[in-house]
Amino acid sequence: MSLKIKAAKLSDVILEQLENMILEGSLLPGAKLPPERELAKQFEVSRPSLREAIQKLEAKGLVTRRQGGGTYVKNQLEEGLTDPLFDLISKHPESQFDLLEFRHALEGIAAYYAALRGTENDFAKVQQSFDNIAEIGDDLMQKARAINAFHFAVAEASHNVVLLHLVKGMQSLLEQNVLQNLTVLVQKSDVSEQLGEHRKLLLDAVINGNPEQARLASNAHLAFIEEALLEAGKERSRIERSLRRTKQQ
Repeated sequence: MSLKIKAAKLSDVILEQLENMILEGSLLPGAKLPPERELAKQFEVSRPSLREAIQKLEAKGLVTRRQGGGTYVKNQLEEGLTDPLFDLISKHPESQFDLLEFRHALEGIAAYYAALRGTENDFAKVQQSFDNIAEIGDDLMQKARAINAFHFAVAEASHNVVLLHLVKGMQSLLEQNVLQNLTVLVQKSDVSEQLGEHRKLLLDAVINGNPEQARLASNAHLAFIEEALLEAGKERSRIERSLRRTKQQ
């Protein structure tokens, strides 16, 4: 008895390509899909077949349609970090340091693989994101976003889809951590300069293709931030004690 091999349906082939684009980061969480006309031309398929593939993608929960606003890749991880949980993490006394410890593992391994696997195009993006930080003035929120964009560019250069989606999904939480750190450390000009120097060492190690040096530079950068925050906390406690003594007198 002969077995007939069933030809794959065109919409399923398109679906697979779209899934691969999401997985590899060509379509990032939160990104808007190109217009149907543009995608149909890119895949060289009819619009009905493309539309059917997108419907299947939506049925799988990978994209969501907005009335009159197009189709977007869902950010499942960010949706899991609900607002109440986000607020709880952000306000917890130890969360700032817990996130720093988490970033040690996340950003250290991202830097390692970025240096190992990054392409010239990746390195150009990392360099541009690094240069963008210097162009920000005194707006701490903008600076936090620029710094976070630099670390995301490094994660992209790692070509590790798990790392990429984890970092993307936690963007808001990581950005908040950077902002909290900056709010404390920006008051000291020498600390700000050293932070810039550490990022430069990380940049150089990545674009020069030195994986171990990149990992060490990332860890040294975060260790310096942690030590500076602890020292700032001690200094703040000393000032508060001094003010209390003055009031008592």
